[in-house]
Amino acid sequence: MVSPKVAVVTGASRGIGKGIAIALGGAGYTVYLTGRAGSEDVASTPLQSAADAVTNEGGEGIPVVCDHGDDAQVRALFDRIEAEQEGLDLLVNNATCLPRALVAQGGFWERSLELADMFNVGLRSAYVASAMAVPLMLDRPQALIASVSFFGAVTYFHGPAYGAQKAGLDKMMADMALELKPLGIAALSVWPGFVKTEMVLQRWSGTPEGEERLRTYESPALTGHVVTTLARDPELMSYAGQQVIVAEYATLHDIREPDGSQPVSLREKMGDPRPFHMTHSI
Repeated sequence: MVSPKVAVVTGASRGIGKGIAIALGGAGYTVYLTGRAGSEDVASTPLQSAADAVTNEGGEGIPVVCDHGDDAQVRALFDRIEAEQEGLDLLVNNATCLPRALVAQGGFWERSLELADMFNVGLRSAYVASAMAVPLMLDRPQALIASVSFFGAVTYFHGPAYGAQKAGLDKMMADMALELKPLGIAALSVWPGFVKTEMVLQRWSGTPEGEERLRTYESPALTGHVVTTLARDPELMSYAGQQVIVAEYATLHDIREPDGSQPVSLREKMGDPRPFHMTHSI
């Protein structure tokens, strides 16, 4: 009997991380979902709920309380996986610090310095998790490290701290890909569009302006299905080091939203100058 593939999705209590974890569950993965809330805290409910959703889809969801700003907790996570599994097939770096100051008014010098926390949980945390994951990925076919980034890497969005974090993440994945290719491990960035996360829905639902805005937003499930398809794509290694735009990859592989609609790429609107995967066309 073939053992299920094993994945780690960081920051999976809600939003894009949860959407990715659930999609992987539908593909039969054993998924370790991380979140910061303590298991005895009422706030832990979203993490457990996300893990249950993975299991309900046919996989196995394993919730793990983990603060990705604490290296010891991250080490404990990967030590646990090493003890419980034969290896690791997929790491999704999604955990990101989102300070309230991110949407505050004013220049970066007028806003809280907590914005720089994104360099810790968001950039450094992806480096740490990737470094700890690679030893568990050796000799695993189609092993993949996918980091969730955004168009803010190449255009102004939420200010310099946010942009630098995303640009740094993309560069880091590109450089990791060069070192990992000889080992048969792919590393890449995934760029969703604007996504209907719980936070976004809370902010924009219920008004004509908000509903019109949400009409063009992607579901978290879309990124989930793209990551799941990428992980089993026979041409996965040809994407290594690149920035895979969710809407464009979805169009290429006829991956649709739950309502059957086709997502639209933000490339033109957000000003990304780089071509999507030179060997592929849409």
